[in-house]
Amino acid sequence: MSKLVLSLFVLLCFGQQGFAQSQPKPPISWKDVAAWKSISPFGGTQLSPDGKWMAYVLSSVAEGDAELILQKTGDTTRHTYAIGAATFAQMSFSDDARYFAFKVFPTAKEKKAAAKSPGKPLPEKVWLIELASAKKTEFERISAFAFNGETASFLALLTTPGAGGPDAPKGRDLLLYELATGKTQNIGNISEMAFNKKGDWLALTVDAAEKAGNGVHLRQMTTGLTTVVENDKARYQSLSWTEKGDGLALLKGTKDDKFKSELYSVLGIKNFGGAPSLTVYQPTKDSLNFPKGMTVSPNRRPVWTEDLGRLLFGIHKVDPVKKDTKADAKTEPKKDSVKTAVVSDKDKLARIKADTTIKSLEDLQKALAKLKTDSSKVAQRGGAVPSADKKDDIDKPEVTIWNWQDKTLQSRQQINEPQEKQFSFLAMYDGTKFTRLGDSTVRDVRPLPKELYGLAMEDSPYEYQNSLDGQNYTDIYVVDLKTGVRTKLFEKFYGPSGANLPRASEDGTRLLYGKDGQFYVYHIPTKATVTLSAPTSFIDTEDDHHVEKPLIYPLGWSSDSRYVLLRDLWDIWKVSADGREAVNLTRNGKAEKIRYTGRYRLDPEEKGIDLKKPLYVRLYGEMTKKSGIGRIDIDKKGNPVPGVRPLIWEDASVGGLAKAKKAEAYVFSREDFNDPTDYFVSASADLSAAKQVTKNAPDFGKYSWSTGVQLVNYVSDKGDSLQGALFLPAGYEKGKKYPTIVYYYEKLSQTLHSYANPGFSGTGWNPGVYTSNGYAVFIPDIVYKFNDPGMSAVWCVLPAVKAAIRTGVIDEQRMGIHGHSWGGYQTSFLITQTGLFKAAAAGAPLTDMVSMYNLIYKNAGIGNGQIFEASQGRLVAPWENWEAYYRNSPLQHVTKVTTPLLLLHNDADGAVDFTQGVEFYNALRRLKKPVVLVQYKGENHGLAKLPNRKDYSVRMMEFFDYHLKSKPEPDWWKKGIRKSDLEEHLEKRVLFED
Repeated sequence: MSKLVLSLFVLLCFGQQGFAQSQPKPPISWKDVAAWKSISPFGGTQLSPDGKWMAYVLSSVAEGDAELILQKTGDTTRHTYAIGAATFAQMSFSDDARYFAFKVFPTAKEKKAAAKSPGKPLPEKVWLIELASAKKTEFERISAFAFNGETASFLALLTTPGAGGPDAPKGRDLLLYELATGKTQNIGNISEMAFNKKGDWLALTVDAAEKAGNGVHLRQMTTGLTTVVENDKARYQSLSWTEKGDGLALLKGTKDDKFKSELYSVLGIKNFGGAPSLTVYQPTKDSLNFPKGMTVSPNRRPVWTEDLGRLLFGIHKVDPVKKDTKADAKTEPKKDSVKTAVVSDKDKLARIKADTTIKSLEDLQKALAKLKTDSSKVAQRGGAVPSADKKDDIDKPEVTIWNWQDKTLQSRQQINEPQEKQFSFLAMYDGTKFTRLGDSTVRDVRPLPKELYGLAMEDSPYEYQNSLDGQNYTDIYVVDLKTGVRTKLFEKFYGPSGANLPRASEDGTRLLYGKDGQFYVYHIPTKATVTLSAPTSFIDTEDDHHVEKPLIYPLGWSSDSRYVLLRDLWDIWKVSADGREAVNLTRNGKAEKIRYTGRYRLDPEEKGIDLKKPLYVRLYGEMTKKSGIGRIDIDKKGNPVPGVRPLIWEDASVGGLAKAKKAEAYVFSREDFNDPTDYFVSASADLSAAKQVTKNAPDFGKYSWSTGVQLVNYVSDKGDSLQGALFLPAGYEKGKKYPTIVYYYEKLSQTLHSYANPGFSGTGWNPGVYTSNGYAVFIPDIVYKFNDPGMSAVWCVLPAVKAAIRTGVIDEQRMGIHGHSWGGYQTSFLITQTGLFKAAAAGAPLTDMVSMYNLIYKNAGIGNGQIFEASQGRLVAPWENWEAYYRNSPLQHVTKVTTPLLLLHNDADGAVDFTQGVEFYNALRRLKKPVVLVQYKGENHGLAKLPNRKDYSVRMMEFFDYHLKSKPEPDWWKKGIRKSDLEEHLEKRVLFED
C-alpha cells in the first residue's frame, strides 16, 4: 500500500469515526420507555449498618423484570441479581452487616403464563448473600423472612402457606438457618414468628390441623431451648414485642357456637430472665366489668405499656348466631325453653365461681346484682327464648336511604363501612382489673408516649356541619390511662390544618397545639397552659384556602420534652415549653429568601429531637430554586449554635439524607431535570468527598434529553410576583423557537431541578419524554384569589406565557396546554378565555362548578361542597355568590372556545364525576367545536392499567404532534372510530408488547 493510499485510508477512518461521534442521539420513543429501568423512589435503596454496602433495585416502569445491585461504597465491587417482576424490593442487611437477604419473585413471563391458567401459585424465593465472599444460599417457597435482630446469628424463613379457607389452619414450616454453621432446622405448623429487638428470643404461634398442639412458644436463640408458654385448642395470633424486647403480648381466639366469630383473650408475657410469667385476661370470666355483647378485637394488636404494668388492647361487638327460624313458629314456649332461658341458681353459682375478677364482698354483691338484672329481663319476656329474625331467604330490596339529618353522607358511610367493621375501642387490663377507655361518647383514644395519658378527638357533635362546609371542629379529651378518667381539654376545637392539632411531648405529659394563629403548650398533670411567643408569626400566610389562620407544621419536640422546634415561612425556631425562650436557629432564611423546610432524622429509632447533637436541615432557595443540606452545630455546653453551615448548596435537587446505623457513613440523593436521581455516600459528617454509588437509569445515555432549564420571573395580573420553570428541548439552539407544552397545577416552579423519570403515567404526561422529542415545556405558578379559581389561572398563566415567549425559546404559534384534575379544570377554563393556544389536553376536568358542587367525591364518599368551600375550590357556597360560580365555570363560556380539545375522562372517576367531562364534550360537540373524549372503562381519576396508560400516552403525543408539529393527523382525531371498528383499530396500534 502506497503512503498516499495509506494516508487517505487513515483520513477516511478518522473521518468516519469523527462523523460517527458527531451523530446526535435519538429522542426516546414510547417503545423505548416500555423497556426503561430505574431506581424506585419507594424503598428502592438500602445502606448497610456499617455503611460499606449499598443495595438498590432497578425496576421496570412497565412489566419487565427487575434487578438488584449490591454495590460496595468504598470501591468498584458490584454484584447484580435478577429478582423477577418486582416494583420494589423486600431486602434486609443483617445487623452486623455480614449478610444480606432479599426476595426473588416470578418473572414477568412466568406471571403472564400463570394468568392464563389461574389457580397454580407462583412460588417466591429468598436468596442469602454472605457479603465477604458473595456466597449465595437459596431458599424455595418463602413468603417472609427476618434476621434475629441485633444478635444476627439466624435467618428465619416462613414458607409459603398452602391453600385453604378462612378457618383452615395457618401453620406452615419455619426454617431457622444458622448463619455461622449453615445448619437449618425445620419447625412445623408455625403461623406467626417475631424476634425481639435484641434477637435473643423468638416468639412463635402454632396453628395445626384440628388445633392439635396449638399454642405460643418462646425459643431462646442462644441455647435453642424452647418453652411452651401456653397450649389450648385455640388460635394464637398478633404477636407484639415491646420496643425494648422485654415483654410480649398476643391474642388467643376460641370458637363459641353462640357467636359468628371467635371470642378472644389477651395474653401478656414478661420476665424473660427466668421463667417467663404469663398474664391472661379472659373477658368471659369477667362478667362484672367487661361489657356484655363484646369481645377483645382481633383487629388491634395488644401491647404492654412501657412499664410492663398494663396491657392495652381493643374491644368490639360480637355478633350472636341467629337461632333456628323454625322455632319461631310457635308462640308459646315449651317448659324446656323456660329452663334454658331463665338463669337458674345453679347457673348463677357457676358464673360466680368462674369470675376471676371478684376479689371482695363488694365485687360479689355487684356480680349478683348484675345476674339478677339479667334474669329479670328474661322473666319480663315471659321466660321465652328470644325470637330470632324472620326467614333469611326473604328477598330484600337493595336500597340506600339518604336523610337530610344524616350526620355523614350515605356515600361516606359506605366508604367507611370496612373501617367501621374493623374499629375497636381501646381498653386496658392491669393484672387485676379491666378498664374500658373508649366508648360511644369518646370513641378513639390514642395512647401518648409512656402510656400515662391518652388523647381523644371526638368530632361527632360537629360531624354534620363539618361534612357540609369542610371547616373542621372537634372536642378534645385527655384520658388518664391508669384510671380511665377523662378531662375535656377543648370543646369545638378548630383545626384549619393538621399543624394545629395537639402533639405530645416525648415524656407524654405536655401537648403542643395551635389556636387562633398561636401555639400553646398544655401541661397535663397541672392543667397549666403556656403561650409560646416569638418575634415572628407561625401562620402560613401563603395558604390561600378558605380557612382561618392555618399554622405551619412544627418539626417536633426535643427528646427531653423541654423545647419544640417551630417553623415560620423561612426559619426554624427553638422555643422552650415554658414560653420563656425563643431562638432563631437558622437566622438568615427570611433575609436571604432561603426556606429551611425540614430536619433530617438520621436515627430512625430516635425519641424526639436530640438538641445535644448537630441538626441537619434541608435548604431551599425560594427565588433561585437551589437546594441543599445544612448543619446547625453544637457548642461545648451541648447547645445548638444559631446559624446554619451549608454542606451542600447546588443548582440541583438534593435531599434524602440518611446515616448508617453503626458507622459514620451518610447517604443522600441528587438529581436535576436532565440528570437521573443517584445516591452518594460520604464518610464525613460534613458530607465532603461524597462518592456516587448508584447508577440509575442505565439506558439514559442512549437518548437525547433537555439541554437545560431557565427560570422565568413574571408578575400576575393581580400583582403577585411569581416564577415559572422553562425546560429547553433536546438539541436546543439559541435563537430558534420550539413547539411548547404549558403544564400547571397550582405552584410547581419548585420542580425546576426535579428529574422526570420516563414512564407511562396515569395522566399521559411526562415532561422528560416531551423535551426529548423536541418540545419545550413551561411550568408556571398559579396563586388564587378567593371566589375566582378559574380567573386566577387566567391572571397567572397568560402573563407567565408572555414572559416565557420573551426568552426567545417558545414559538408562540405552536403552543399547547395540558393539565389533569384541577389542572384539567384550569385547561378547560383557559380555552374559554383565550385563543392563544393551538391545542389543549384536559384530564378529568371540572367543567360546571354549579353541578360539581353538589356531586359526590366518590373516592372518599364526601360531598364536593366541603372541598369547594374549605379546600381547593376556594369558593363560598353557590347560593351565596352564584355569579362567582358562573364566572368560573368553563361550561358557561363554552361558546368562546376556539382551541381543539382532547379530553380524558373515565367512567369510574371517583374524584371528578364522569358527567363533568360528558357535559363539556356534549356542549362543544353541539357547537361543532373540535373535541375528542377518550374514556377508559372502569378506570378511576387516573389510569391504573398499563395498557391504558400506554395507549393514552401515545394518543396525547399524537394529538400535540399533529397540532404543534404538523405531523400526520391521527385517524381517531380526524374522523373518529366507530364502536364496530374499535377492535380492529386497537389491534393495529403499537402496544409495545415484549
